[in-house]
Amino acid sequence: MEELEIIYQDEYLVAINKPTDLLVHRSWIDKDETRFAIQMLRDQIGRYVYPVHRLDKPTSGVLLFALTKEIARALSEQMQANAFKKQYLALVRGYTEESGLIDYALKELLDKMTDAKAREDKAAQEAVTAYEKIGQVELPFEVGRYNTARYSLLKLNPQTGRKHQLRRHMKHILHPIVGDTKYGRGEHNRFFREQFNAHRLLLHANALTFTHPVLNRELTLTAGMDAVFLDLIGEMGLDCAINLTESSANFKDEHENS
Repeated sequence: MEELEIIYQDEYLVAINKPTDLLVHRSWIDKDETRFAIQMLRDQIGRYVYPVHRLDKPTSGVLLFALTKEIARALSEQMQANAFKKQYLALVRGYTEESGLIDYALKELLDKMTDAKAREDKAAQEAVTAYEKIGQVELPFEVGRYNTARYSLLKLNPQTGRKHQLRRHMKHILHPIVGDTKYGRGEHNRFFREQFNAHRLLLHANALTFTHPVLNRELTLTAGMDAVFLDLIGEMGLDCAINLTESSANFKDEHENS
C-alpha cells in the first residue's frame, strides 16, 4: 500500500507532504478518482483525521489535519484570523520584479454542485499575495514568439485564502505558473513536458507556520520537493538559499524573541 510522507504527528494533529495530483477528499470534479489524502492517511495511521485546510489536486506540499473535532475547530479559528503563515514555491513564466505585493480582489469561484444555490452576483473578495524572487534563468529555446525562454523561481506568501488565489494572481500579473493547465500558457506547459518531462503544476506548499493549539508554541512545518520539481530546479541551475530537499517540523525556541 502506498504511504504518505508524514512530516509531523502527535496526539493532537498530523501533517503530511501531499504529492501532486492527489485530491484531499472525494470531489465531483474528479468523480473517477479513487485516491484521496484523507482516506489514505486514515488507513495509514489508523485514526480518523479532520482536514484543516486544502491544497488543489495538482499542488504538492504541507497539508495539515487535526485528530479531533475540537483541535480542528481551534486550528480553523487560527486560519480564519489569518494567523497561519503559508509559503509556497512556484516556477513562473518570465522575469518578475525582485519582490512585490499583489492586491487584486477575486470573484468567488463556485462549484456547480456544492455551490448551486450560492449567489453569483457577489462582489469580488479581497485577495493579497506577497512574492519574492529567489532565482531566474534564461534558456536558449524558442518558446512562443521569443527566441529564448525566461523563468523565475518565486517564494509566494498568500495573506488571504481565496480559491486558486496564487494561480489567479500570477496570471493577473502576466507571470503564470508553469504547468498550470487552467490559468497558464499552453506553449510553456508543452515545452516543460517535452524538454524536462515535467507533467505537473510547478507550485509547492513549502512551509506552514501556526501556533500549536495545545502546546501553545509556534510550529513550522516544511515539506521537501518531489523528485520531478527538485531535478528540474537543479537542471535549470536555479540554486537558492531555502530548503528544497528535506521535510521538517520545528518549534520556535521559547527564549527566541518574537
